This record gives sequence, structure tokens and C-alpha cells, in this order.
Amino acid sequence: MRFASLGSGSKGNALIVDAGETKVLLDCGFSTRAATTRLARLGAAPADLNAIVVTHEHADHVGGVFAFARRHQLTVYLTHGTHAMAARGQTCLPECRLIDGHTPFAIGALEVQPFPVPHDAREPVQYAFSDGRHRLGVLTDSGCITPHIVEVLRACDALVLECNHDQALLAASRYPPALKQRIAGRFGHLENDQAATLLRQVDTQRLQHLVAAHLSQENNRPELAVRALASVLDCSDNWIGVADQEGGFGWRQLI
Repeated sequence: MRFASLGSGSKGNALIVDAGETKVLLDCGFSTRAATTRLARLGAAPADLNAIVVTHEHADHVGGVFAFARRHQLTVYLTHGTHAMAARGQTCLPECRLIDGHTPFAIGALEVQPFPVPHDAREPVQYAFSDGRHRLGVLTDSGCITPHIVEVLRACDALVLECNHDQALLAASRYPPALKQRIAGRFGHLENDQAATLLRQVDTQRLQHLVAAHLSQENNRPELAVRALASVLDCSDNWIGVADQEGGFGWRQLI
């Protein structure tokens, strides 16, 4: 199993998980043309994909999902609440399968485990993916850490973990007070120290890859996110990956 990011941040998010004959896109906050171009950079194409799974209805995650799925005849998996919000105003939807946020399901060779997260959306979830040997956990767009999140991510071979902001940078930013409160609130986004706290609560013995994701371009710095995570693992800063808005990150293989 391997995984890569097409881009990560407030201007668009998408991640591809590859388990051989099964390839799944997690979110698509890019136009069909941009997503296709970003896939090509990874040596992939829309025709390679089996499905799209969606975390929540915010535009940077779902903005390109329906158009891309219609164009390439892909099934979209999402919760009832996400569907209700994201489908508003849409005239021609692709095939959509409504999922329970607590119930794993299969797409080809992948077991997909959704799990609810506290975020300011209708019925948001994040996902863990397994091919039977390896487990990839993805957590972005969560305002705080819950016991259930810790349980789902307790023993993963790879983690893509939100490090949205640095608390001091957000407090000093030009953002209006209401937006600062939203971002830092329990239904907003994880900051660097919260991500590090989660890392302390899970088993990292199997961890082959750790990637900081969904970094704010205004309120964070890659070196701050990396330092927070590396301090927990007592590893070199160079071992921690960072997903950026333009390039995401390249393929990472689980062995």
C-alpha cells in the first residue's frame, strides 16, 4: 500500500491511497483539470481510480468531488449529513453511497474506516485505510482530540496529521477575532501542540511515515509543525514529512 497528496491546505485538498488494483481518492477540493494535472504529477490518472471518499462539505475538500466523479464515472462515499449539505444546488449528481460514520466498509482491496470528528460541518468524518497488512490514518479538520480518535489511530503504519496553526502565530495574526475563535475552538482545527499530544497517546512503534498536513500559510510554519511532532518521537526533523498546498507530497510506500 502507498499514498500521496495532490495538495493540502485551505485552497484545496486531495489524497490518493493505492492498494494495487484498488485506488481511492480522499476528498477533491480542486477543479477536474487541476486534479487531473496533479494526479499526472504522481504518475496516476483518473481512470486508475475506483472511488472518492469524502470527509465533509467544506469547499476545500468537496468543491471538485461531484464534477470529477461525474466526468470519470466514480462512486462517491460520504455521510448523510455531508451529502445533504454538499449536494445543495447540484443538478446532476454522480452515484453516491451514504455511509455510517462509525461503520467500516470495503472498496476493492481496501477496508475504509470512517470516524467522526469535532468540526464545524454537518456530519464530518476522517478515515483510516487498511489493505489487511498496513494501516494508514488520516486526520485533518478536527478541532480537538477525542478518545474515539485516539482509539482509531492507536496503531497505524502511517499517519497524515493536521498541524493547522501555531497558537502564538494565530493570536498575533490579522484575522478578525471571530475567525481566530473559530479556528482555535473545539470545532475548528488542530494546532501543532494538539497534534503532538495526539501522537503521545498512540502507539508509534509501527510508524513508518508521519506527515504534517493542512498547514495554514498565514498562521503556521513548516519548521514549527515538524519540531512539535519530532519532539514526541525523538527523531530527526528530516524524518517528518510536510504536505504543502501546491505540491502535496509524493508517494510514500508502506513495507
